[in-house]
Order: sequence, then C-alpha cells, then structure tokens
Amino acid sequence: MTPQKRILLGVTGGIAAYKSPDLVRRLVERGAQVQVVMTASARRFVAPLALQAVSGRPVRSDLWDEAAEAAMGHIELARWAELVLIAPASADFLARLAAGRADDLLAALCLATEAPICVAPAMNRVMWAHRATQANVATLAERGVRVLGPDSGPQACGEVGLGRMWEPAKLAESLLEPPPNAGLLQGLNVLITAGPTRERIDPVRYLTNRSSGKMGFAVAVAAREAGAHVTLVCGPVSLPTPAGVTRIDVESAREMYAAVHRHVAEADLLVAAAAVADFQPRSVAEEKIKKQGVAIDLALEPAPDIVKSVTEMAKRPFVVGFAAETHDVEANARGKLKRKKLDMIAANRVGDGLAFDCEDNALTVFWPGGRTEIERAAKLEVARALVALIAKRLPPPQGVARRAARKRRAPPTPPRTRPRARRIRR
Repeated sequence: MTPQKRILLGVTGGIAAYKSPDLVRRLVERGAQVQVVMTASARRFVAPLALQAVSGRPVRSDLWDEAAEAAMGHIELARWAELVLIAPASADFLARLAAGRADDLLAALCLATEAPICVAPAMNRVMWAHRATQANVATLAERGVRVLGPDSGPQACGEVGLGRMWEPAKLAESLLEPPPNAGLLQGLNVLITAGPTRERIDPVRYLTNRSSGKMGFAVAVAAREAGAHVTLVCGPVSLPTPAGVTRIDVESAREMYAAVHRHVAEADLLVAAAAVADFQPRSVAEEKIKKQGVAIDLALEPAPDIVKSVTEMAKRPFVVGFAAETHDVEANARGKLKRKKLDMIAANRVGDGLAFDCEDNALTVFWPGGRTEIERAAKLEVARALVALIAKRLPPPQGVARRAARKRRAPPTPPRTRPRARRIRR
C-alpha cells in the first residue's frame, strides 16, 4: 500500500450508512487519509460528527458552502483525492452518476475528479435486480468505475437477497491491497498505441477497421498498475482515459506515426496494440465524391509502418507488437516478429465473434526462441498477464541505462575555479 493514500469517501442515503464510521476507521488503520463527503439523505442515517471523529477531518456535504466554494472547494477535493469510494452507493446515486449529474457536492466532484472511482452498492434486492439499476451499473463499469459487490444476505427490510453492501473490512482490504503486478514496471516510461486509424477518402468518408481500442486501453491500465509512466496514443475510440495515463488522440496512421516519434525517444517500452491501417488513399478528394451510378477505382498506397520505423532506430526501446489474424495465426505472427525485428509479439485470431466487439480476449505470445499462451479472459486480465510476461523478458538494465544515458546528455555543470592567490607586498 502507498503510505497515506488519500481516499475521498462518499456516503449516500441508505441504512448501510451506519457502517461508514467503521469503514473510515479501517481505512485509517491501514494508513489512509480519509475525507468524508455526505449527501443530504446520508445525514439522516448517520451523524456527520461521528465520521469527523474517526476521520479527523470536517465532513463536507454542501455544494453551496460559501467559505469552501470561495476557493472552488469541490475542485480542490476532486484534485486532492487519489481514490474516490462511494459506500454505500444507493440506487439513486448510481443513477445520477451514470447520467452525469452534478446537482450536489458528491456528484459534482465525481465529474471533476481524475482519480479512480469505486462504488459499493447497497439497496433492496428488487431494486438491485431492476433493469434500470443494472443498466446504470453496466454504464459505469464501461466508463472504468470499479463496482465492489454487492453481497447476498438478510436486508434491513426483512428480505433476503443480493444487495447488501460489502462489510467494511472487506472493502478496506480490497481497496488498499497492492494492485496486480505492483512494481514490475516501476518508474519505466511505457508508450502504448491503441484503437483503429481512419484514412480519409473525402470530407465525409474514410477507411477504417473494427478495433474498439479496448485491448490497448487494458494494457495501459495494467502498465500503470505495474508502476509505469504511461503515454497512450489512440485512434478514434469511445473510451474514457485510464486514471494516471497521459492520452494523445490522433486520427490517421500519419498522425499516429508522428505522435509516436515525438515520444519514443523517452520510452523504455513500446506496446503497439493499435490496428493501424496498412493502406491509405493516394489522394483525398476535397469535396464529397458524388454517386455517379458507375464503378470507381480507389488508388491506395502503403500507410506508414510505425512499428518498423521504431525497431530500425539506432537507440530503440523494447518493442512488443500485436498480430490480429484470421488464419495461420502462428505462421503470420512469427513472420511479423522476424520481419519487423520485434522483441515480442502478441497474436490472436479475429473475426466470427472473436476479439473485436468483445469484452474478452486470448493471446499467443511469441519471442525469438519461445512462446506462451494467455488463456481467454476479460481483456484487463489478459493485459495483466501480458504485462507480467513483458516484465520477465524486458532486460533489467533497460530503463536504468536509458535514464542514465539521458542524464549524461544533460549539460555539464561548469567546474568550480580556484580563486587566484593574492600577492602580498612586503
């Protein structure tokens, strides 16, 4: 656990709010700083004074607090937090969070923060099972919100079922345990490409592919968990930026090539997960091409080969490529590994419901003289396994030597000159 992790605990209206003081105590015992923000409904279930006593900080609840908002207090809180936990998260608050509402302090800072957000749902079993609630939870999960629970058991209403908030001890342990692969890429600069590219034909049409970018974004999350400084260059995708990751949006293969080469000199590792176009139109029409009722020929030329341009650099990072194949997966992947002088390549079969438009994936990873299988799982789990494998293959001195070389290129400190001896006249 990082010492003194700053956790903003949001407490919403529900009977499970009576567990909040115990949750704060357990988080503080594990070394966290906790700032509590309550909704108006939450104050009906638990006294703010109890939460202030265990957290050691005044509880915040009013978006219109003149003293706090004079300094834009909700923004200050959003920037202070390293993690936002909503526990309990009522059905109403989940709906407002999914809708992007900002009508109270807690909802506003959830929109304003760049920190990871976790929710611990707590509600009646029928409310939890309702399609509206499930749709809201699915929306939040797609945006990167981590959903903790709920558990099944007796409920305050007398019914039994799914909807109980996780117990405070379970929440504290889950939040403050080290992330997967913690420290494996500590301090390294990792450059990742993700998503498709769009190659313009005319002002309204373009060539592209079915890549969603989810695999590349999962690799970015996994690399950040492992302690890396991550820069993500991505084509046109509809995905939220992972917490702690620097994102650069591009459209075409040329733009991605330029963005990669602006940052690759500082990179210790390049993971090229993007589905970059192999071809681009030789010329782009300035106006929309009108339908003439006859066939037209579209002249194509090779798009820039980003990966090969990096592996041919005199001083290059460790390079991991991807190969999405519809047939002869191993032969094509091994050929690409050798032809492009890659250090490692992650290959998978695509099409017919595989990889594209899916939440899971499976990879076969090759390197000169070796291979391994990463079994089908959620893309984040596959990405974590890939990062662990890369860390084993990455030469240990890679990052240290590269940073030392950059340090040596720094302007030298002017040497100190000895003062001239004063001549004393007798």
